[in-house]
Amino acid sequence: MPKNLFLPLLFLLLLCTCGRAGKIADTGHWAAAYSAQEAIVFERLLCNYEENPQVIAGDRPQFSWVVKATGYNRQQTAFRVLVASSPELLAKDEGDVWDSGKLLSTSTTHNLFEGPALAAGRRYNWKVKIWDEADVASAWSPVQFFTTGLGGEADWDDAQWITVPTDERTSEHRFRFFQTGAMKEPVQVSSFPAGYFRRTFEVKKKIASARAYIVGLGYYELYLNGKKIGDQVLDPAPSNYDKTSYYVVLDAKEELLVNQNTLGIKLGSGFYGQNLAFRRDPESAKSLAYGPPAVRMTLKLIYEDGTTGSIVTDSKWKSIPGPIVFDNIYGGETYDARFEQQGWHENDFDDNIYQKVKITTPVVGTIVPQVIPPIRKIKALKPREIFRGENGNWILDFGQNIAGWIRMSVKESEGTKVQLQLTEALKRSGNAIHLGSTGGGASGLSQQLIYVCGSNERETWEPGFTYHGFRYAEITGISRRPEKDDFTAFLVSTDVRETGSFQCSDSLVNRMAEVSKWTVIDNLHGIPEDCPQREKCGWLGDAHATAEFILYNYDVAAFYEKYMNDIRTQFRSVKGGNDKNKFSVPTMIAPGRRTSTIAKLDWGIAAIYLPWYHYLHYGNEQIVSEYYADMKQLTAYYLSFKNADGIIENGMGDWCPPRWDRKSNPSAMECHPVVSATAYFYDILKVMRAFSEVMGEKEYAGFLDSEIESLHTAFNRVYLEQVAGTNYSWYGSQTATVMALQFGLVPEEEEENVVNGLVYDIDVVNSGHHTVGIHGNRYLYSVLSDHGMADLAYSVLTHPDFPSQAFVLHTGFTTWPERQWDWSENIEFGNSLNHPMHSGFAAYFHERLGGIRPMIADPGYKQFVIDPIIPKTINYADAEIQSPYGLIKNNWRKEGDSFSMKLSIPFNTSAILPLTAAKAGTVKVNGTEWKKDTFAPSPMDSLTLGSGVYTVSFEL
Repeated sequence: MPKNLFLPLLFLLLLCTCGRAGKIADTGHWAAAYSAQEAIVFERLLCNYEENPQVIAGDRPQFSWVVKATGYNRQQTAFRVLVASSPELLAKDEGDVWDSGKLLSTSTTHNLFEGPALAAGRRYNWKVKIWDEADVASAWSPVQFFTTGLGGEADWDDAQWITVPTDERTSEHRFRFFQTGAMKEPVQVSSFPAGYFRRTFEVKKKIASARAYIVGLGYYELYLNGKKIGDQVLDPAPSNYDKTSYYVVLDAKEELLVNQNTLGIKLGSGFYGQNLAFRRDPESAKSLAYGPPAVRMTLKLIYEDGTTGSIVTDSKWKSIPGPIVFDNIYGGETYDARFEQQGWHENDFDDNIYQKVKITTPVVGTIVPQVIPPIRKIKALKPREIFRGENGNWILDFGQNIAGWIRMSVKESEGTKVQLQLTEALKRSGNAIHLGSTGGGASGLSQQLIYVCGSNERETWEPGFTYHGFRYAEITGISRRPEKDDFTAFLVSTDVRETGSFQCSDSLVNRMAEVSKWTVIDNLHGIPEDCPQREKCGWLGDAHATAEFILYNYDVAAFYEKYMNDIRTQFRSVKGGNDKNKFSVPTMIAPGRRTSTIAKLDWGIAAIYLPWYHYLHYGNEQIVSEYYADMKQLTAYYLSFKNADGIIENGMGDWCPPRWDRKSNPSAMECHPVVSATAYFYDILKVMRAFSEVMGEKEYAGFLDSEIESLHTAFNRVYLEQVAGTNYSWYGSQTATVMALQFGLVPEEEEENVVNGLVYDIDVVNSGHHTVGIHGNRYLYSVLSDHGMADLAYSVLTHPDFPSQAFVLHTGFTTWPERQWDWSENIEFGNSLNHPMHSGFAAYFHERLGGIRPMIADPGYKQFVIDPIIPKTINYADAEIQSPYGLIKNNWRKEGDSFSMKLSIPFNTSAILPLTAAKAGTVKVNGTEWKKDTFAPSPMDSLTLGSGVYTVSFEL
């Protein structure tokens, strides 16, 4: 977070000034030169972050709208929302469910429904109109809808949980080998059997609506009359299934037939039934599986005559043995096409000889609607190259490290086993695959996709219940040279909307931004995971290290709310450090049964940082109130580790600095874990101080003020030291010094000395290189830029030699690897090569090079900063963010000493331009000289601009 987020209250109040200037200098741009109804356009209308949601959680929806308006300094002063039971009523401007009336409010985001209780499973319609700064009303918005979720057990229509009755697999390929590094010999293992369930039913009347409510404990696919319903894959998202499970709502009307219909459900293990990988792992529960996979569904029918019906999972369903003979989220999938049952999910299939499903009572917690975007196939890639390896096998190179799977088309004899061994890298020789992260190791399972041919004809197959991280695939079992058209790799990820972009004059920096995005999107699968191959775990430290970069670039409002709940439902009750009372605190990993341990401070604070970042970027106060009690308890828990020196003795450390390995080279982590964790905790205390203001807790705010002052004093007393051989100061490492500067721990009178100490260590001691891990690297470039060292920040970032981000790219990586090793030493590419915790630094591109930052004074980009800090080597940058209010854009150009910004500022917002780089007296706005009293009032020497499109220019 920028250090200026915590400013004196008076300054914050000044920054909140959003007054409308009547005229933009002398250019004649008056806001009154248009009709409001013509000039105001509703670009997006959202209910709980989504347009026309198929289902919402809870019964108090939030309404938001994104407005585009011509002119300058446009604002909303009031709004009126109508909610109705039908579009026809809204057409008459009647809200029979709720009419808010004209509410005097500037809020266009997160406006709560204040009407009577809503019925469960009901579709409602809504629209909004607003009044502008001149109290002129807009036209009504287009009509939108939302649908409430199921109200409780009765709404499931007596649907039962069904599962596979007996394991009927007979394929010899149903087994895999399991071997961890500690095992001398592999053992043969098998997954839970996949389910193929079907049921026929009749529809006698015309259908008005058909909605399937389905919850898979494990992954499911739903079919109606042979057609898959929906384009989602790997559904639903993983969770702590014994606490929370998710149902999905699918529209099935188009696939329904008059008279006979057949429902089919395919069911895989997913994370719920993951009973193999990490089974001997010390950081996991004894059994990672919650039980055999199961599924529950009700298909709710509404007929045109107003009557209703439902088709549910119950004992009437049949279980059909199928061709998926092995599926594991880590080990892959085996499909034996000899066991295909053609038409198993269609009407004409004869199921008389097959068993009924088993009714079961699974381990499951509260069932709630899934409201995050589903996982989908996002992108298709063809092999860039196909070549023979040194062992004679063919190798596919897709040119990009991705997460997902491969579709294959083969023509071999019946019974032929075709195997794809997936891997992220080749050996350094370049003619053989290097298994590395995908060969088994800690998980015990090598990552393979196996297809057994069912005939002598050409057959096409892709998996559906697993995913992997890979760039390469080695093929065995084929008798001819593979063609590029025979193989397609799919990027499979949670389909979050991309909302940010950054590009500048430096192609290397642009490549860093691109690689950072690839690494993130490869690791969104219902949770923000650490890597898509070896672990697939939601490590909390990784999650908060990269969160700000993700928030600048993707719409993850609902996604992070879901993950916050994953963290919360994983809480454990433990004793404190010096306080032996019990505290409810997170584990290192969430969700799932691989939890590691109770979260160390610098990992556990994700339970505070994620609500904080969410609030900062989306401005939803409900997040604060929802998690405030949990955050207070977690703050108290870590305070219980304060020692006699006032330092918090708890921490994991600045993970993965250059050359570091916790066993073979632990000293490469130059910053002691307690130092970096204590610096983080100082910032957390200030975050909680801001939250206490939101919640109106003055007594708690006073307590935090005392703790903040105490920790500030202790940190400097214990850690501030002189840099050997100089007159400079620092905190013993680059990471500690960067964090101290970022979080405001450095005494004002020491700031210049400390910056010089940091620069000395980078330039002189380390020859222009950094020594930081994920936490130091997150802030390094922004901190240097903030203290007049933008050129050094650029130099460290783009240094061609190890260690640097540029070195990683020059080595040929297409995603950020977990370890910072000197790959020029010709070592093999070990560990994960796709770790998004290293994308965190790239927030620098938006917040400093692009210069766009949200403000705690008015969060959610109601008011924001535009203040690019410009290295000499970069001549232009284009930064965009789709904020909750609309598009924010800064396209800046530099020619010699002349600098200009083309800005887009959304309706109902304002931007503060500190103009830190501007030469006094040279600032022009839309070609007119800026005088301080010309525009909206601003503190100090900054310029405040309301909504509109501007060109701001000045001399550097």
